[in-house]
Amino acid sequence: MNSNRAPIPVFIPLFIGIIAISFSSIFVKWSSSPVSIQAMYRLVITFLIMLPFAGKYVADIKSLKRTDLLLLLLSGAMLALHFLLWMGSLKWTSVASSTIILALQPVFVMMGAYFWFKEKTSLAAIGGMAIAFLGVFLLIGSSGLSGSKGHLTGDIMSLLGTAAVAVHMLLGQLLLRRLPSFLYSWLVFAVAASVLAVYNVGMNIPMTGYSGREWGIFALLAVVPTVFGHLLFNWLMKYATASTVSMSVLGEPVGASVLAFLLLNESMSSLQAAGGALVLLGLVLFLKVGKRKKQPVDIQPEVLG
Repeated sequence: MNSNRAPIPVFIPLFIGIIAISFSSIFVKWSSSPVSIQAMYRLVITFLIMLPFAGKYVADIKSLKRTDLLLLLLSGAMLALHFLLWMGSLKWTSVASSTIILALQPVFVMMGAYFWFKEKTSLAAIGGMAIAFLGVFLLIGSSGLSGSKGHLTGDIMSLLGTAAVAVHMLLGQLLLRRLPSFLYSWLVFAVAASVLAVYNVGMNIPMTGYSGREWGIFALLAVVPTVFGHLLFNWLMKYATASTVSMSVLGEPVGASVLAFLLLNESMSSLQAAGGALVLLGLVLFLKVGKRKKQPVDIQPEVLG
């Protein structure tokens, strides 16, 4: 445990952060705008919120190498793809299924780190990963058995979106060896927003003309999951162990499922509940026993979810 003493009990900001990130999928469901528009303005507003604090990084920006710029472009493109797929999945499948699959993010990162950086993990962690994926297959299988092609499509989109954000984080691990974390996040948000803007123009999706309610949702997507979610988790790292904060990945699907039941009248079938339980069980095992000696850096966004 970090020797610093938090000004308030750690469980209070941890609970607030979990609730904040759990609202992300609810906001997406509430919006009637295309997900590419939601994601673009979410990133633009977040970028603007961070702008006043970016001045001290001018020298770091000037020292960027061509390789850094290429990696930033690729990382931002992967973040944009993540948003298109994961936020898009919420238009097809339930909040519970989509967020439970998204919780596999650390597993995908571990798999990528194994092949990319040759980082190894324990057999117990691999066992937890296998249990989690068994749960995902049960979730996807239950969607197929339900006869709903839309739910199956949404589950697969969430799975692909999770893989995309894992690539984004692995690229971030390379960049964060040379760049301050704030600067990396700020620049990658700008790149991802630009990629989404190009996508919207290419697909003839209007970028203006949305109602005040929609603009309010765009702002909520930027502020609530980011400021009161991931930035709060970053602050908590000063007072709690990384493993304590990382367990918040398990809180999002639980919190989001409860909120979806209360606010969207969404429920889960018994087969979906069983699959979700397996995913969470596998993640508990993975996060508790599978800590690698060299962790990928915990990149600021969900903005990743």
